[in-house]
Amino acid sequence: MSGQSYADLRDFIDQVERLGALRRIDGADPVCEIGGITEVAAGLPKCPALLFDAIKGHSRGFRVFTNATVSPQRAALALGIDPALEPLDALKEWKTRRTTLKMQAPVTAKHALFLENSRAGADADLTLFPAPLWHKQDGGSYIGSGSIVVMRDPDSGWINASIYRVQVHGRDRVTIQFDHEGRHGAIIARKYRERGKPCPIAVVNGPDPALFVAGFEYLPEGVCEYDFAGAIKRQPIEVVPGPVTGLPLPARAESVLEGTLLPITETSLPEGPFGEFTGYYAAEKRPAPVMQVEAMHWRNDPILLGSPPMKPPRFHFGLPLRAAGIWSNLENAGVTDVVGAWQHVAQLMTVIAVKQRYAGHSKRAGLIAAAQSYMGRVVVTVDDDVDPSDLADVMWAITTRCEPSESVDIVRNAWSSALDPRLTVEARTHGQTSHSKMIIDACKPFGWKDEFPQTSALSFDDARAIKDKWMPALRG
Repeated sequence: MSGQSYADLRDFIDQVERLGALRRIDGADPVCEIGGITEVAAGLPKCPALLFDAIKGHSRGFRVFTNATVSPQRAALALGIDPALEPLDALKEWKTRRTTLKMQAPVTAKHALFLENSRAGADADLTLFPAPLWHKQDGGSYIGSGSIVVMRDPDSGWINASIYRVQVHGRDRVTIQFDHEGRHGAIIARKYRERGKPCPIAVVNGPDPALFVAGFEYLPEGVCEYDFAGAIKRQPIEVVPGPVTGLPLPARAESVLEGTLLPITETSLPEGPFGEFTGYYAAEKRPAPVMQVEAMHWRNDPILLGSPPMKPPRFHFGLPLRAAGIWSNLENAGVTDVVGAWQHVAQLMTVIAVKQRYAGHSKRAGLIAAAQSYMGRVVVTVDDDVDPSDLADVMWAITTRCEPSESVDIVRNAWSSALDPRLTVEARTHGQTSHSKMIIDACKPFGWKDEFPQTSALSFDDARAIKDKWMPALRG
């Protein structure tokens, strides 16, 4: 099955089912059970995607889809890459494509599927949708863990369509958590607030997987996620003006909330806590801006795309897209012969594979990778006969080629985040978000690498030839 496009989330689900990777589950409780099943499934060796229906307390047809892109296979499918590729090959294909993507501006559709059903004003009632309580200690139900929040910059007209978490607070109110004031959504909201104008806003539930990917990307100000999603799909996203806000909204979205973001200086609600991708809670309840929901629209039998953060190594996306960026950055910095890059433990550990050409080659790669590793405390460099995507292979290199007294370096006061559970209370109080990074050189010592004991393992090429010939028999 070669990489192919999909029309929308439903078409993507159909393709996942044809791959044999979908499981349908009826009767689950949205209070912790959907989240629990999702987490258990994500920890399986072959993690399936899950489509929940007949959800407790809700009408059949109001569905939740989880673990959409958790496996490398489905992550490749979402990117339009052949899902049969080995994980590292798929990431390399994405790295190559990522540098040549051609932005595709959205086009206006003649009609919107999400307008098959609508409620407005006093008839709007969010309890119609099965918003899960994902983790037992979460502060409430979240309709938005994989949803796109759409806003328009009042100066330039630029459309920002990023992922922010959305907590339900009753029949017609939700909170939007922008994380910090530097996020594009928070900047746009502040512009409206400073001018004393209402801020139109929309929440898109069940977005196209390409738009879900775009919503996670760190795109520069002025670049629209719709354009990036169109580039992934090699065809533009279809949009229509929202009936209430006039914002361009994906015509094939599963459901949409439209309304106004109230000024946080006048109205706020306590948001969170919410389990983070580190496997910890990073903050207690805190005030968040409120969206007054003025209308809700949905397709027949709507699907909520749920993407809750989970304890590592489970992660939203089965291919470490930021590792592809680090790989490109290494090449742009002049580091040659990088043959692979990967991130483990939900991007908290970065591994770089190099074909050593000179003394200091692997150390140079490790230092640059450390500077680019968001929140990561551990960076490992390995030789080109080690698969950086295989954690067991990486640990083999560490335990047989690394001499701790000679091969480990510590960089202090490096890039971290407020989500870091290891930050001290004092550091959090002062807004200090830095930590040290350990660089482990697990390459053969360059000075005598040719005399290093020869490995007995199959080479990559030999192993691939065996897989190509015998994998169908091995899989039964």
